[in-house]
Amino acid sequence: MADKLIKIPGPDHPISVEANPSRVVVKVGGKIIADTHDALTLREASYPPVQYIPRRDVDMAALTRSEHTTYCPYKGDASYYSIPAGGDRSRNAVWTYEMPFEAMALIKDYVAFYPGRVDEIS
Repeated sequence: MADKLIKIPGPDHPISVEANPSRVVVKVGGKIIADTHDALTLREASYPPVQYIPRRDVDMAALTRSEHTTYCPYKGDASYYSIPAGGDRSRNAVWTYEMPFEAMALIKDYVAFYPGRVDEIS
């Protein structure tokens, strides 16, 4: 198997990570899954901003780890979780980079949610 390509964010593909001073709440099935004042907003190239939430502020017991994985040449290998309370729509709704590349080390121990796979991110 060939080695995976590793890229560094730069002018051709900018990525920024900054503290979000606002409260971020994620709800599924009428239940609060995450609630934090310590989210990080990741902005990557032309993609919509993503809120990364510290694991300590997520009800990890409400998530089920899945076998699904993906690879980003800028961040590394992503692991996924589903949210059973959300049914099929919430399959692989959560992703995390457990060992992100050095350039993205700030998002270690954080998770992110797909907006279309949860009821609300506010």
